[in-house]
Amino acid sequence: MVNGFFARQLGVYASYHRDPRNRLTHLIGIPAIVFAILVPLALVRLTSGLSLATLVAVGALIGWIALDRSIGIAMAAIMVPMLLAAEWIAASAGSALAWIVFAVFFVGGWVFQLVGHVFEGRRPALVDNLFQAFIGPMFIMAEVLMAAGLRQDLRRIVDPPAASMAGP
Repeated sequence: MVNGFFARQLGVYASYHRDPRNRLTHLIGIPAIVFAILVPLALVRLTSGLSLATLVAVGALIGWIALDRSIGIAMAAIMVPMLLAAEWIAASAGSALAWIVFAVFFVGGWVFQLVGHVFEGRRPALVDNLFQAFIGPMFIMAEVLMAAGLRQDLRRIVDPPAASMAGP
């Protein structure tokens, strides 16, 4: 059974992402942006020896798992390699190159996102609700899981029948 709050948030996010081209651009753009954010955070070492990137990644995973266990766990399969890559870049490439990697992935990710919203003809969901930036990665994972034949219970939320989308 899908958590009611998560179902509502996923439905809102999906309503901003109906065009298949927009969804495809988000499949590239969202992971690029998430990775980009981890890179400079990996440069910041805390007194515990952990990086700020590790704390942010663990916090995000806890939040995603709290919203939906299977999607959150699947997110870990993506987040851990991104975190390890960000940590490696920060440790071995130096801060100048880390910031270049950040800029390339962050700007590139947003270019993909914004091109997708040109196709969609609608502004990004996070413009109306910043929490949607947290839901975006889960939406992409839900799409991947559904394409793999899993989590079909989310299909009615992500792709509701056209009649239920009509306004009053």
